[in-house]
Amino acid sequence: MFRGANAINLDTKGRLAIPTRYRQSLLDDCEGQLVCTVDTQQSCLLLYPLPEWEEIELKLIKLSSMVPAERRMQRLLLGHASEGEMDKSGRILIPTPLRAHAKLSKEVMLVGQLNKFEIWDADVWAQQIEVDIDTERKGEFELTERLQDFSL
Repeated sequence: MFRGANAINLDTKGRLAIPTRYRQSLLDDCEGQLVCTVDTQQSCLLLYPLPEWEEIELKLIKLSSMVPAERRMQRLLLGHASEGEMDKSGRILIPTPLRAHAKLSKEVMLVGQLNKFEIWDADVWAQQIEVDIDTERKGEFELTERLQDFSL
C-alpha cells in the first residue's frame, strides 16, 4: 500500500526516483514494472504497479467503443499509458507527453493513493491541497453515501 506525499526532483532525462521505502515492495509485487497514464479528472499523472494496471485494463475492455463517453475513457487512459521498469537506482522514466500533460517541472510530488501513486507538479499540488482543504472547511460539496459513513 502506498501512502504519503513525497517531494522528488525529476532528473534532466525526466526520470523520477521511487522512494526507497517502496522499491522492494514494487520489485516483489511486479518486478519493478509500472504503468503511467493521465488522470482524467486532475492535472496529474497516475502511476500503477503492473498488476494494478491490469485490473484497470479489465474494466476498460468491458467498455463499448460505440458509446462516446466510454470510448473517450479508453482513448485517454490507454492512449496515454506508458509502461516502464524501475532501473537499478529505483528510477522510472516519465515520457515527455505525460510530463507535458501534468505540467511537471523539476520539483514533483509523488502521492500514495493505496494501490497507485499520483504524480503532481509541486506547485500545482500545493494549490490543489489548498483548494481541497478550503472546500472541506466550507462544506461546499455533496456527501456521497460512502462519505456519510466515513469518520476519522
